[in-house]
Amino acid sequence: MGKILSENIRNIAIVGHSGAGKTSLAEALLFNGKSIDRLGKTADKNTVMDYDEQEMARGISISLAVAYTYWRDVKINIIDVPGFYDFEGEFEQAMRAVGSAILVADASGEVAVGSEKVVDYCIRRHIPLMIFVNGIDKENSNYVATVEAFKEKYGRKISPTHLPIIRDNKMKGYVSVISGKAFEFTQGGRNEVAVPDNMKGDVELLKQTLIESAAESSEDLLDKFLIEETLTNDEIVRGVKIGLKQGETIPIMGGSALQNMGVINLMHEIVDLLPSPLDRRPVMATNIADGDRKGEVDEIVCDESKPFSAQVFKTVADPFVGKLNMIRVYTGSIKTGMTVLNTTTGEKERINTLYVMKGKKQESVDELVAGDIGAVNKLVNTNTGDTLCDEKQQIKFYEIPLPKPVITMAIRAAKSGEEEKVFQGLNRLAEEDLTFKVEKDKDTGEMVIRGLGETQLEILCKKLKAKFGSEAVLSTPKVAFKETILGKAEAEGKHKKQSGGAGQFGVVNIKFEPGASDGEFEFVNAIVGGAVSKPFALAAEKGLKEAMQKGVLAGYPMTNLKCTLFDGKEHPVDSKEVAFISAAKLAYEEGIKNAKPVILEPVYSYKILVPDNYTGDILGDMNKRRGRILGMETVDGLQEILAEAPLIEMLKYATDLRSMTQGRGKFFAEFIRYEEVPFSAQEKIIADAKK
Repeated sequence: MGKILSENIRNIAIVGHSGAGKTSLAEALLFNGKSIDRLGKTADKNTVMDYDEQEMARGISISLAVAYTYWRDVKINIIDVPGFYDFEGEFEQAMRAVGSAILVADASGEVAVGSEKVVDYCIRRHIPLMIFVNGIDKENSNYVATVEAFKEKYGRKISPTHLPIIRDNKMKGYVSVISGKAFEFTQGGRNEVAVPDNMKGDVELLKQTLIESAAESSEDLLDKFLIEETLTNDEIVRGVKIGLKQGETIPIMGGSALQNMGVINLMHEIVDLLPSPLDRRPVMATNIADGDRKGEVDEIVCDESKPFSAQVFKTVADPFVGKLNMIRVYTGSIKTGMTVLNTTTGEKERINTLYVMKGKKQESVDELVAGDIGAVNKLVNTNTGDTLCDEKQQIKFYEIPLPKPVITMAIRAAKSGEEEKVFQGLNRLAEEDLTFKVEKDKDTGEMVIRGLGETQLEILCKKLKAKFGSEAVLSTPKVAFKETILGKAEAEGKHKKQSGGAGQFGVVNIKFEPGASDGEFEFVNAIVGGAVSKPFALAAEKGLKEAMQKGVLAGYPMTNLKCTLFDGKEHPVDSKEVAFISAAKLAYEEGIKNAKPVILEPVYSYKILVPDNYTGDILGDMNKRRGRILGMETVDGLQEILAEAPLIEMLKYATDLRSMTQGRGKFFAEFIRYEEVPFSAQEKIIADAKK
């Protein structure tokens, strides 16, 4: 096919709850558009979109995948998006690239959690959305009840553009409310049939509702409707398209992706109803070119006539092929051989080869136009979220809003000596997935990996082994406990050693108390009369600093300690720096034991967002975790709970919150302070430290 025009492109993300059939629908779309010659199945591990080893092993998508097909001379770019909670970042990246979404919902008679989240997201962001109720051929499926469940939750926004033909309690076909034509599903297609007599009245009633909804979408359609009391079929379509763009209309239809039933009908609706890139809402960018407008915010709309601009929405790292950046072109076009500016890094990049994707398969092309989606490889300094543009249009697109990590695990190489290999591999994987971070915990010294869930972190370790041949082990991370004292004590430290020649001698008398001036450590030299000379006093201070690295209860670092050297003894020959270092350590061990030592634990603030009906469960659970509730208020229809809790009790909270709320809850955490551990909990911490 020749050069594609922006108006003949549709970019769609296939989204929904995990296991609803998104990948199967993508496969059927590609098959019907003749992009593939056989219909793969996830169960057979042979679909275009699920090609990663871990995806095939687990039977779920774990990374977005891109493919394209044609229908009625329109190019449909398809992004298959994981539905599992741990891969929310992939959802955000996909939604930046596309202009519309297809929600795949199971025909179970209910609205699944994943479906709720998608619909709420699209309504909030004004993203055009259509619902495909999948699995109408399954035992116990109920298309009608599923549509009613969506209508009960979202009201008039849900717009059935088809009336189902039900036979033997199963959807066998549909009547198009707009055209009035009836079709029965066949495997891979549909046959036109007469409208059943018992449905004609319902079709007219539903069409009148659709006319009224379409009329409300624009003033000119409303004026015509008020005068003529009807609209033409073309005007209904125009009204539905406007409603879709505004997020006020959500068409819903049914079928079976696995049996390829109803999918052709969906493809017609994608072409007829969903907007082209030219009709997409503007994307925000910052003007970074030198001049009067530098720093101003621009609204970028799809325009083939303007200089080139694009954003990288996904990066794939392969140890053999190298790095592949997937891009969405917003303005102008990009051609092989061009040199473009990465305004995120300030570096120039040469475009050697452009591709369009079909899962893992790359097809080279000479050009990508405004609105299109493709990929480019071998860019040295370009990563996900970066802006590429012509130097004549120096803009920087807003960052893709990625979720913050909510769970932390310790990570180490399975084999001694392979640490560098493991962390090099993880750094490469971080190019693909920006929602996880690997770093050294400054308090515990452990290498930790932070992400969105346990499944994500486990899969990263599997990928590490498969792609880079290095194996890592995950474990519960250490908590950065500290120790301090609540009371005061004085102690003498005496170090005396004689071994034939010159000996070692040093005595210090030190007062220990809480209240260091900097909150960590304070040393006061209160010697009067020269009992301990200044060099040996400094040695005593050095010994105390070394001793503070381990407390006397469980070996955790000491904090908020004030040490006053008030007396001591030295020998004119045998006293040395090392003797006073050792003497200070002996005084520390004795004095701290008698100064009411306690363990301190890190306490975090938590902002937890859940539907109201889960509030009681959250409050009860927080109480079990030694948490304190600070307040509650309603925010955007959710209950926002503010709480404080010790970190040791919240290490697996991301997993537990999902379980308690069926995936509807989320939280944000921030360190606030250290607090004394209750005696009952302190005993366990001490016992664990001695293991």
